[in-house]
Amino acid sequence: MISMEAFPPLMFAGLIVVLLIGFPVAFSLAALGLACGFYAVSQGWFPPEFMSALPQNVFGILSNDLLLAIPFFTLMGSLLEKCGLAEDMLDSMGQLFGPVRGGLGYSVIIVGFILGAITGTVAGQVIAMAMISLPVMMRYGYSMRYATGVLAASGTITQLVPPSLVLVVLADQLGRSVGDMYKGAWGPSILQVLIFALYTFVLARLRPEQVPGVPKEARTLQGWALWKKCLRGIIPSALLIFAVLGSMGGLPGIDTAICTPTEAGAMGAVGAFILAGLHRRLSWPLVWETMLGTMRITAMVVFILIGSRTFSLVFQGVEGGRWIEHMLSNLPGGQIGFLIAVNVFIFFLAFFLDFFEIAFIILPLLGPVAEKMGIDLVWFGVMLCVNMQTSFMHPPFGFALFYLRGIADTLFKNGSLPKKVESGDIYMGALPWVAMQLILVAIVIFFPQTVTVFLDKEKPVDLNQASELLQQMGGDKDKPQQKELSADDAARLFAPELPASAASQP
Repeated sequence: MISMEAFPPLMFAGLIVVLLIGFPVAFSLAALGLACGFYAVSQGWFPPEFMSALPQNVFGILSNDLLLAIPFFTLMGSLLEKCGLAEDMLDSMGQLFGPVRGGLGYSVIIVGFILGAITGTVAGQVIAMAMISLPVMMRYGYSMRYATGVLAASGTITQLVPPSLVLVVLADQLGRSVGDMYKGAWGPSILQVLIFALYTFVLARLRPEQVPGVPKEARTLQGWALWKKCLRGIIPSALLIFAVLGSMGGLPGIDTAICTPTEAGAMGAVGAFILAGLHRRLSWPLVWETMLGTMRITAMVVFILIGSRTFSLVFQGVEGGRWIEHMLSNLPGGQIGFLIAVNVFIFFLAFFLDFFEIAFIILPLLGPVAEKMGIDLVWFGVMLCVNMQTSFMHPPFGFALFYLRGIADTLFKNGSLPKKVESGDIYMGALPWVAMQLILVAIVIFFPQTVTVFLDKEKPVDLNQASELLQQMGGDKDKPQQKELSADDAARLFAPELPASAASQP
């Protein structure tokens, strides 16, 4: 007979097996959780009333207003992705950086960063950039492996650049402010772009034949006309993103948050409609396609959340949380050993699961352990986000590579590419970029300042001033007038200053 102490490891092993079968994760999790729950009730490990609380528990989770931000941000990104911003930006940036060795690579990296803040969808970003840039790169002699690698990697930046859906989910699961999570992600996002650009620069010096410049006769715009086209594509989109992030305290230097993430997402969705109208690309078929895509992603997230909550409730009921905590807190190396082990585990788990599944299934098990070990949960969440973006680049299961494979075949069949792109070039081309993403994970682990540098600092208490006010409060009782400590003084002296993004908590 199985003891209760041995059941959590078996349940966790069953989770891994169920995920590897390939059946939809949401239903697999719910079925496993219910089966294990009824077995635990039959063994008397917890009463039947424990399982009867499941529907109310799930309803309470889904009543979280923060989850409403997911469809709003998805709608905003999907609409901007489909209204042609990628084409305008890549064309203008390609001509601006074209004369430089590796110029097309720089333009893909920069546009990937900008689109990552605008669209938030890896599939749309990789496909849009590959359709425009891959034929041009092949035409001017770029290395096939570099071209496919930079396109796939630049598309995955969207998972880290605010306002990323991943960061919204991580903030919800870790119980932290979305605004703080966004502020923490800016440092690694910028570092990611710089590392990619540095690799392109070094490659241009060591092997210039792999990343040649674009000849002058191929550049149709110059001077102010070129700059005007660049700014026309960037400035309106940047204003929208800054307005959305700034309103919820997600930008460095913003000390006041006036919107919750849900309200900011709704404002961003309205702004996306306005931008699409300004580009004269707003049509009913475009809106209908965008709404269908938003509905699919939102439904997927909700069902995964229900399945993961069912599993998690039973797992905690059989004291699985204590087993996880005991196993991870006793690793050699303290915090660093724990962080390295968690990142290795997440890295290999990302071969089979996407970021939503990892966030909803694994993070509730790891978050409490990290908090008990004194790890800042904003830093922990951003670090895992950096790691999880590699899931789109893993050969041979990376979704970004699948998207690139599909669009490359389509372009070859319609005659846009001079030769077929081999799968080996796509997979081998992805390896250097996965290595660079892992380097960024190591930097975030050993240098937490890359995440915390933009976060609000706590204001220290002035003990001398506090002592004076306390003496004034506790003066002679016979005196008719006695100064009271005002609410402002109390908040200023005895409580750390709240982060600006605290208002973003629903």
